[in-house]
Amino acid sequence: MTADILCIGSVLWDIIGRSPTAMRLGSDVPGRITRLPGGVAMNIAMTLRRFGMTPALLTAIGRDAEGDELVAACDRMDLLTAHVYRSDDLPTDRYMAIEGANGLTAAIADAHSLEAAGDKILRPLADGRLGTTAAPWTGPIALDGNLTESLLAEIAASPLFRAADLRVAPASPGKAGRLLPLLKHPNATLYVNLEEANILSRTDSTTAPEAASALLARGAHHVLVTDGGQPAAEGRRGEGVIEGHPPPVLVTRVTGAGDTFMAAHLVAERAGSSRQAALDHALRAAATYVSGDIGS
Repeated sequence: MTADILCIGSVLWDIIGRSPTAMRLGSDVPGRITRLPGGVAMNIAMTLRRFGMTPALLTAIGRDAEGDELVAACDRMDLLTAHVYRSDDLPTDRYMAIEGANGLTAAIADAHSLEAAGDKILRPLADGRLGTTAAPWTGPIALDGNLTESLLAEIAASPLFRAADLRVAPASPGKAGRLLPLLKHPNATLYVNLEEANILSRTDSTTAPEAASALLARGAHHVLVTDGGQPAAEGRRGEGVIEGHPPPVLVTRVTGAGDTFMAAHLVAERAGSSRQAALDHALRAAATYVSGDIGS
């Protein structure tokens, strides 16, 4: 198979504890604990595959037992792993989250190996396997904020990315500031939630449409802002801001919802959907995901 999109960033094991009980700090409740392939780049790639695209992963995975198992899981899902950087001395990354009836209670992302690998994960874009400086990759790239700020700044200025359709998502509000070097990139579409949008725009918007307008005012070219079950927004420089309304559903999980939204929107846009149709399609896909109607 030949890749038609690159997913660059975290591919790791998600360890998720879920309980039907609302939780607070210090809660000790019964529930279920699962371990599944995850990470922002991985979640996006899995959704893209369900929609018929062929993603290649650019990431760092250890040459440990967990890494071998993770690569095998990717291969079973027809996610291309030939260009993954396999490290002999870095362990496979992990993410741990606790979710209750009231949403995400806490999470810790251990993406230290991805950060330590740095630009080694980008070598296939320069050595001819996926592109060169003279003939860079021209397709879409899904990029996640688990990369270091210095590497994201390098990507923003690199000729290797000048012809790509960049789709960018922060890994979490705590890492949203890392995306600042890409804020004004002419080929970048930013996918953020309301909290992340406020961090990047340095404002205190209270709705997604307000936040999208603030990001455009800060120099962004194309943005999408979500706000849980509240209206979401899409904004384009020179074309203004539109909004969409998420379908009401019973939320059974939240980890990975934003990545599903991003992948679904990308697919809809590349299929030629209108702005409104692409936004609505992405909101439906995310709602279906959080309701638990599709597999993880």
